[in-house]
Amino acid sequence: MDSLTYAQLLRRNRSFRRLWIGQVISELGNWFNFIAVLGLVRVVSNAAPEVTTIVLIVRLVPFTMFAPLAGAFVDRWSRRTVMIVTDFLRVVVALGPLLVRRPQDLWIAYVCTALLSLFGTFFEAAKNAAVPNITGERDLLAGNALMFSSRFLLMSLGAALGGWTSAHVGYEAAFVINAASFLASAYSVWLVPDAETRQQPTVDDAAVQPKSRYTGYWTDMREGWSYIVSHAPVATILGTNIIWAVGGGASNLIADRLGALVFAADNGISPDSAVAALYFAAGMGLFLGMMIARRAGAYFQMKQQTIGFIGWSLFAQGIIFGLSGVMPTLWASCLLLMLSRLLLGAEFAVQETLLMRLVPDHLRGRVSTTDRAGEMLIWTFSTGLAGWSLHSITPRTLTVIAGFLSGLSGLMWLVLFSTQAVRLPRRLVHRLEP
Repeated sequence: MDSLTYAQLLRRNRSFRRLWIGQVISELGNWFNFIAVLGLVRVVSNAAPEVTTIVLIVRLVPFTMFAPLAGAFVDRWSRRTVMIVTDFLRVVVALGPLLVRRPQDLWIAYVCTALLSLFGTFFEAAKNAAVPNITGERDLLAGNALMFSSRFLLMSLGAALGGWTSAHVGYEAAFVINAASFLASAYSVWLVPDAETRQQPTVDDAAVQPKSRYTGYWTDMREGWSYIVSHAPVATILGTNIIWAVGGGASNLIADRLGALVFAADNGISPDSAVAALYFAAGMGLFLGMMIARRAGAYFQMKQQTIGFIGWSLFAQGIIFGLSGVMPTLWASCLLLMLSRLLLGAEFAVQETLLMRLVPDHLRGRVSTTDRAGEMLIWTFSTGLAGWSLHSITPRTLTVIAGFLSGLSGLMWLVLFSTQAVRLPRRLVHRLEP
């Protein structure tokens, strides 16, 4: 039976709809907040590149450090409760940047950014682990694509609205909107039955699932790492994402520097508006990529070319992203950036679905967050190195280098599978056949 369309999934699956609505509301507030924080620290610090770099790094570090713990935590405890509690905690923290007035106050922006990332790490771990159980196997690709496409659509809209609000109303409004969004998200998640966020164990599962409620989170995390190491397709997905992050990790810094320091002056618009335009283009590309992922994934699955689709999409997005840095105008750069993110969005939805199908439910939270933690660790180093390199090279040159490096992940993927150094398990090959 074919997967439900996005509209059918939202209409028929009430729990998924509620979880999706909660994400939509909080993501809109998140991007309001992100653009506002970047603008605020830029103004307070007189556009010092190291200050922007610090904001981006402290946004990444908590995920890198705590994602494996979050994964083990949500594999043990109520995923619904984790999402609700972290939403309430973020309500308070989201208002913290209202206190930033002088350069001496920048530490407040750093701490609040780090705490929002920390609580968001636990929320994302719980949500990502719950989605396959709420959608079921048949609708998993559609559910993933809709979740991520909505996130990136809200990235576009939130960035655009956040840039406009920051430029015309002030940063304070964005911070208040972000706090209110977490309240609405908590209520929406509260409506989802807790039992639907976790797979009900079967007789066969009893032999492989943990016998006790708690054996120690370090043991749980080690179990997740052991699974990754012993399953080559899973390890390959994680390794590919890490290699992509070597170049892709600089993307947020590139958007801020290209927009505020290069295109704003050339096009006679405010720095916040130029940065927002680049984020809008990236978000719109990711949204469109996610929206076509269901049909693209089904088509390449039917042709038994899912592996090739993932590899070539990763390679092409890197080349196109690099070219966006040498475009003469903001709008031309936005167009290429949107195209590169479209390819990346479609690839990511298909790849993420493949990972969820490979990993059993009782390990999914740990493996998923380990994947993201490894990627974010490299993303953090990439951001720091990129910020340092801007003292020697231009933002345009950095964009070209970053695009080339991120495209190498696709080549590695293609080589490993084409040489049969890595193969999908037989059960999954059979499932992917038409």
